[in-house]
Amino acid sequence: MSSKDLRAVLIDACLQADRLGLNSGTAGNLSVRYADRMLITPTGIACCDLKQNMIVECALDGGHSGRWRPSSEWNMHAEIYKAFPEAQAVVHAHPDNCVALSCLRKPLPAFHYMIASFGGDDVPCSAYACFGSRELAQAAVQALQGRNACLLANHGMICFSDSADKAVANAAKLETLARQYLKAHTIASPVLLDEAEMRTVRSQYRTYGQQPAADISGNDS
Repeated sequence: MSSKDLRAVLIDACLQADRLGLNSGTAGNLSVRYADRMLITPTGIACCDLKQNMIVECALDGGHSGRWRPSSEWNMHAEIYKAFPEAQAVVHAHPDNCVALSCLRKPLPAFHYMIASFGGDDVPCSAYACFGSRELAQAAVQALQGRNACLLANHGMICFSDSADKAVANAAKLETLARQYLKAHTIASPVLLDEAEMRTVRSQYRTYGQQPAADISGNDS
């Protein structure tokens, strides 16, 4: 995609994240990989006010030019692109239930089979580090090993995917699961799926959502 097309995709993803309640005001940030660089939302601008020329083209060492400065969390995005070649888009957000769970500094465990969609038997919580710091970026990358999403201690969440719309969808799914987990905890400690049960789920996920090919007549082959 061209820079112009990717900027449009990124703004659409930001607006969708807002509609889903993942962020409000100027909180959170999104980016997409662009060759050996990234396009990232600017610092201090609400999604509803974004224009294509405000999206910052940023090197993975933070280098950029122009009027607009990249998100203060550019380090996290850059380190994820460096560490995970499959990452094409990154969403960092502060939705209520993910924030609440992150303040407990505990992972989101295998209380529901959909946890497996994030790559493992839980969604880890990173070590704490100050927002905007290189230490936070490093903590996020460490927590994301073998995963595509994690909680950020006393902060929020971050996830990546192979497209901006999928990354936003994954962030929304994580927030839903965090809400369901916390709601279950108001009654009792949820029963967790065991290792064997999660292994079966991961096997099922290898073909989950795939549709059979259709022949030229439109009938399933």
